[in-house]
Amino acid sequence: MAGISTLTQSPLSASDRCDRCGAQAYVRVKLATGELLFCGHHSKEYAVSLKRVAVEIEDQTERLLESPAER
Repeated sequence: MAGISTLTQSPLSASDRCDRCGAQAYVRVKLATGELLFCGHHSKEYAVSLKRVAVEIEDQTERLLESPAER
């Protein structure tokens, strides 16, 4: 996993959707050629492959545990 940053930048919003299924995105994967957004389920499903090609992974799935007032 060397070379992969997991820094959090701007929070993903409800309008950010998973590129695989359309659910709310909580993970942003930056690639050399662009970025992909994933829901928690699909980010876990593709984690191994994504770590191999990602420049940066922003994982905001901890927000799933927050109450609506905290978001």
